[in-house]
Amino acid sequence: MAERDAKDMALITGASAGIGAELAREFARNGHSLVLVARRGDKLRALAAELTERHGILAEVVAADLLEPDAPAELVAEVERRGLPVAILVNNAGVLESGGFHQMEEGRVEGLIALNVRALTLLSHAFIRRFVAAGRGRVLNVASIGAFQPVPSLAVYAATKAYVLSFTEALSEELRGTGVSATALCPGMTDTGMMDHAMAGTGGKLNVPHAMMSDPADVARAGYRALMAGRAVEVPGVGNQLLTGLVQLQPRWLVRAVGGFAGRRLER
Repeated sequence: MAERDAKDMALITGASAGIGAELAREFARNGHSLVLVARRGDKLRALAAELTERHGILAEVVAADLLEPDAPAELVAEVERRGLPVAILVNNAGVLESGGFHQMEEGRVEGLIALNVRALTLLSHAFIRRFVAAGRGRVLNVASIGAFQPVPSLAVYAATKAYVLSFTEALSEELRGTGVSATALCPGMTDTGMMDHAMAGTGGKLNVPHAMMSDPADVARAGYRALMAGRAVEVPGVGNQLLTGLVQLQPRWLVRAVGGFAGRRLER
């Protein structure tokens, strides 16, 4: 087994694929030991073996479905049972569902809120209490550029990410002087399996050019650097930065109108 690294141990949810797996690789590349969390234990074990062999770090695996009501508390209890000195929490686990709100099944709506909002909030609460007591710690919450404006056809998803952004910004101010920081990572459309699932769910109506997609490794790198620098908000990519900056300068009626136009274009 690899020796524990001197750098802080990071717990990463949704670590089996996409941005989560790339975040795990970025943290491991920088010498952090890890707790990898996702539903698929087999994928987590394969990733843990890869990172241990390549970087010589300790990588623990916890298979957990954070959609389940008791899963956040059970995850915290498991970390404590193993005596893992987690000092960085990365709330990356999330789900993206597309389509008209009135057409979505109730279970899909509940899943969006349960994972994107409830699990993230409860894990943040449990770990931040411990971090503040210890006088040190970091939290990285993965939001989206969709947090900056309403997005028709992604109404609930964008609303959950707006919650994540607002919540994280508030925490970043609340935690001043405690030794604990909170960072919101707000990527644009990223080339991941989650995006593929969303496009498939529209029957091919959601048409996003590949050139508009960000690379998940680039997103992870930007998120790691922002977290370690203690920045409250990170929007990776110049184009995404220009877009989100422009949105914040416009009247709400125009933001809604542009969002509606973009949503209709994406579904053609």
